[in-house]
Amino acid sequence: MDPRHLELLRRLDELGSVTAVARATYRTPSAVSQQLKQAARELGHTLVEPEGRGLKLTTAGRLLAAGGKDVASAIARVQADWEDYLGEASGDVRIAGLPSALTYLMPAALQQLRKTSPGIVLTADDVDLAEHEFAALTSDVDIVIAHSLVSARPAATEGLTVESLARERIDVAMSDEHRLAGRDELSPDDLVNDRWVSVPEDYPFATIMSSIEQVTGCELEVTQRIRDNRLIEAIVASGDHLALLPRFTTPHNAGLTLVPLSGVSATRWIVAVMAPDTAERAAVKRVLEALRANA
Repeated sequence: MDPRHLELLRRLDELGSVTAVARATYRTPSAVSQQLKQAARELGHTLVEPEGRGLKLTTAGRLLAAGGKDVASAIARVQADWEDYLGEASGDVRIAGLPSALTYLMPAALQQLRKTSPGIVLTADDVDLAEHEFAALTSDVDIVIAHSLVSARPAATEGLTVESLARERIDVAMSDEHRLAGRDELSPDDLVNDRWVSVPEDYPFATIMSSIEQVTGCELEVTQRIRDNRLIEAIVASGDHLALLPRFTTPHNAGLTLVPLSGVSATRWIVAVMAPDTAERAAVKRVLEALRANA
């Protein structure tokens, strides 16, 4: 049994299509298809079958894909043990995640790793996605920093390793001159007569706005839907709009006031999402320790 075939089936199970496997492994779809056929010939069983325009794993294929995950995790554990034996975790660790969380976690973690683990090279890419889209990034990077307002496991992360890093309140943001800026706390009923800047509808913060609407029975007036927090901050600080913004990284000295929200759930989990084998790497564990220590 060729471990490379197990790895290929594992990738197909995780990524869902030959095209995605080809892109992740820097091969052509034709080459991936040929390797799947070769695996089937050598093992003597049908491993994939047509589904629409693509392929899906058969029962035999899913069994071997699960074995591929076990093999990958075992190799990663041996690698981690070897690095521990050598006395120093090292190597490249790639992170991708939402900017507001990386802004909070990354600077101090980089400083700590320079002092304690100089053999680790940490690089980051900022992406702002809908909650269910973060999981797919684990095929390209080692650690995905995601968030969820519903639970400590974001949507679509089944089968992946999820580590909680921090809990963060989401506050109501307004200009310093806004009529609500002097309040110590706000309830949903306080917010129904204002105009809002929001995120796209399938983004986590939109869940809070939906909860406000459900509690009050009133539809909020959303005039803009924007992904970038800095742009949202600028609009809110210069006018009469409200917005929901994270407490840790929203500036308090730029014409903005943050007021806590009660009456609905307004706390998010910030988590690290990884492929199970990647989570076993000693360097990845060290990076997680640095991120968590400064959360």
